[in-house]
Amino acid sequence: MRVIVVGSGHNALVAACYLARDGHAVEVLERDTVIGGAVSTVERFPGHQVDRGSSAHIMVRHTGIIEELELEQFGLRYIDCDPWGFAPAPPGGGHEPPLIFHRDVDRTCASIAAACGERDAEAYRRFVRVWGPRSARVMRSFAGAPTGGRLLRAFWGLDARDAAGATGRGDGGALSREFLQTGDALLDSLFDSERLKAALAWFGAQSGPPMSEPGTAPMVGFAALMHTLPPGRAVGGSGALTRALADRLRADGGLLRTGDAVTALARDGSGWSVRTAGGHELRADTVVAGAHILTTLDLLEQGGFDAARLADWRRRIRVGPGIGMVVRAATSDLPRYPGADTAESATGLQLLTTDRRHLRRAHGAALAGDLPPRPVVLAMSFSALDPSIAPAGEHQLSLWAQWHPYALADGSDWSAHADREADRIIAEVEAHAPGFADTVLRRHVQTPADLERELGLRGGNVMHVEMSLDQMFAWRPLPELAAHRVPGAPGLYLTGASTHPGGGVSGASGRTVAHLVHRTTRRRFHRPRP
Repeated sequence: MRVIVVGSGHNALVAACYLARDGHAVEVLERDTVIGGAVSTVERFPGHQVDRGSSAHIMVRHTGIIEELELEQFGLRYIDCDPWGFAPAPPGGGHEPPLIFHRDVDRTCASIAAACGERDAEAYRRFVRVWGPRSARVMRSFAGAPTGGRLLRAFWGLDARDAAGATGRGDGGALSREFLQTGDALLDSLFDSERLKAALAWFGAQSGPPMSEPGTAPMVGFAALMHTLPPGRAVGGSGALTRALADRLRADGGLLRTGDAVTALARDGSGWSVRTAGGHELRADTVVAGAHILTTLDLLEQGGFDAARLADWRRRIRVGPGIGMVVRAATSDLPRYPGADTAESATGLQLLTTDRRHLRRAHGAALAGDLPPRPVVLAMSFSALDPSIAPAGEHQLSLWAQWHPYALADGSDWSAHADREADRIIAEVEAHAPGFADTVLRRHVQTPADLERELGLRGGNVMHVEMSLDQMFAWRPLPELAAHRVPGAPGLYLTGASTHPGGGVSGASGRTVAHLVHRTTRRRFHRPRP
């Protein structure tokens, strides 16, 4: 069977690899000259291999995909981020110690006790004990299509006794309430220190929504799983994952074509006609669309699909106001945070906030189409782990800032704000690590508009569509599209961040689609004889 995969994002490549391994004839078509979409790395500055999108890989290391596809044989290697999280003391806060999140729970609790007190340290220990297994079940629920049966099996048998409150009622109702509560409510129920709450809320917010939204408690809870396997840094940059996938695909006979965008998807008898900007018209039995869901709907419209139905889906899919922007910086040194050495601060996620009001003000401004009063910054300096991405004597940082809206309320263009916002983001790091601004040698700014233009991320949303409760699991991106299929378009499958389980580097959507395609075609071509 011939399969054409639209796009070379990591989910699309994961699907392509599984299908090629299973013996299908697979060809991947990519509009860009660089493969990998938001999981890619290029030379932005001389000697610097700079990520275009993601930098830390968290979920994919918990899926088993790397092992199943034997990607280490194709050059993929990860370095553990340990410590995986670092939260500095408040600027001007005297001699308060930082918060350091080690893989080891005891060392983490010792840091929390020194910074926040023994009660919060013991509460954190209980948090890891309770939410570690819960987060592992969430990851299990990501391993296939979000059907009711699969979700039930993923969570069946989870101990509900830890959900018991003062009444001692530890049943399924109490447990489901804890999963559906806000991240802020979970934090307030466990901890006293606002510094600790802010650091964990900022970690949880990397999924997109603010921790004030229902259903965000598991996003905070995922921090507990970092003590089982922390975030990983792919040696050579984030794009090392997609390069390994591409090499695996070719080893199994798959093809990969770059620089030729797909322009239309049209039904052709029992199969599909795939048209490209280069004038090619290719025939496939099956198409796997790894592009943004809105881009895929556009391709279907160009192929003559029901325009009214497409318009209805577009209206109901919520991309949101945009999430944030990035500054990629070449520096002469790592950030130097008071009270910490770089072995503690530079290896993981530098969570530069000490009060959740900082997060709330930024998110509220974004909803109104305004720039944040103060940027909220996540700093990552992975040249400290992997010196190969920067020349000798230099370092490289990615500074991710939430929330910056895609469409500005005053109607101005992002080009008028890019440099000033980059200055403010760097100044935010400077406030926590005095002297940092003077170390910046070169920088590359990616505004929400740039993320859309370069990476095809509609509205600048790195998660494709909002990761709110009503657009997750069996509702992502819409209930009728949540089975990774398009009604009325047999043989077309959907993968990528627009589908379950959503954004982030996991590959789970790609594997799910590959299994769906394989099962469907096996039934079609290998029906038992009567």
